[in-house]
Amino acid sequence: MATDKELNDFLESVERRAFKQAAYAVRKDEAALDIVQDAMIKLAEKYGDKPLAELPMLFQRILQNTILDYFRREKVRNTWVSLFGGLGRRDDDDEEFDILASYEAEEGTAAAESSADQVERAETLRLIEEEVQKLPARQREAFLMRYWQDMDVAETAEAMGCSEGSVKTHCSRATHTLQKALEAKGIKL
Repeated sequence: MATDKELNDFLESVERRAFKQAAYAVRKDEAALDIVQDAMIKLAEKYGDKPLAELPMLFQRILQNTILDYFRREKVRNTWVSLFGGLGRRDDDDEEFDILASYEAEEGTAAAESSADQVERAETLRLIEEEVQKLPARQREAFLMRYWQDMDVAETAEAMGCSEGSVKTHCSRATHTLQKALEAKGIKL
């Protein structure tokens, strides 16, 4: 069982990484801070009595679920705002008012992207996921832990049960393989 100090030290050690992950996902720093704070509170309240070794994976799962909850809430909120946004408007001069025509998406959000950009990004992500699945198991595992879950070399080596040098080798081979495969498909990242 983790002591209060161990739990506090753990949360302190993952705070920056969790913020980067949440900020990358939601693209809003304020929302990312809220998400990380909610995830930390949930971990402390519900799983604070778990062994220290279990906390990283529990926290990662809680963080992912909290990010998904954020997107669900935003979807519902945006639906209601768009449905009822024009109800308070009483401008008789402009009978042709269209809420969608006046809606301006916030820069840097998915809504600000053109449909073509969204389709292109989705296709690129699909191709990357396909190529990652084709990697040998150890390379894929090391690659996902290091670059997707943002674990450092030591954490990845411990989780994989191998040396830090092996993690570096697996990651290097995986990135070179992915680069060649994606360039062959016309994708340069």
